[in-house]
Amino acid sequence: MLVDILAAAAGEAAPENAFGFWEAMEQGGAIAWSILGVLVIMSIGSFYILIVKLLEQNKIMRQYKNVRTSFWRANSLSEGAAKLEKNSAWRQLVDDGLAAEAQHSKMTDSLEAHDWLHGSLARSEDAINSRLAGGLPFLASVGATAPFIGLLGTVIGIYRALINIGLAGSASIDKVAGPVGEALIMTAIGLLVAVPAVLAYNWLQSRNKRISELLSGFSTDLLANITSRGAVKPAVITRTSTQQAATAAKTAPAAAPKA
Repeated sequence: MLVDILAAAAGEAAPENAFGFWEAMEQGGAIAWSILGVLVIMSIGSFYILIVKLLEQNKIMRQYKNVRTSFWRANSLSEGAAKLEKNSAWRQLVDDGLAAEAQHSKMTDSLEAHDWLHGSLARSEDAINSRLAGGLPFLASVGATAPFIGLLGTVIGIYRALINIGLAGSASIDKVAGPVGEALIMTAIGLLVAVPAVLAYNWLQSRNKRISELLSGFSTDLLANITSRGAVKPAVITRTSTQQAATAAKTAPAAAPKA
């Protein structure tokens, strides 16, 4: 009997407390769950944009290899355009260049063909670059605001911990563990959402810059080809030509020593 009474008293004096992620979120209530939901949406959106833009960039880079190896082998730009994929960035530049050439032939003023073609191709480049940059502002916004959203949850959690201390009159662990745990969790989640978004933004931006350089070079080659009426073409780089150049360099006789 005495043992049972002591055991019951001990159980009442030392209640079991569960401290974990879900317990901390439940103590945070609707505000904590709302902040967590916003951060989760931001994270999902960031990874979705990263995957979609990465696939789009890889597709353009893969198409560029076909442009360098097959497009400039065609007898005309129209024939070369037929070899390119429809709705691709490179096909758009070619079609816009040919359309600008046809439009200039209908003009009656003294506008130079070079200026008109250059402006038309530049507009086409800008449209492609703008499409490639779509979604990146969202990544930048997530990287800039996610830590502050997590900080909002941190501030609310600490505020609730202070209220519990004031009501209890003492800073016992069972009164502040939940709110403080919620506060730390929100800070960590905010950083986990922001850091990947910033890294993805910088990486995609660097790849877009490389694609923009390739588009600019291709546009310049198109302009030269159109204005020269097909006389000017860039050197076509293929695996066969590279191997032939390497073989020629190996078999070339050594230079005679100087006297």
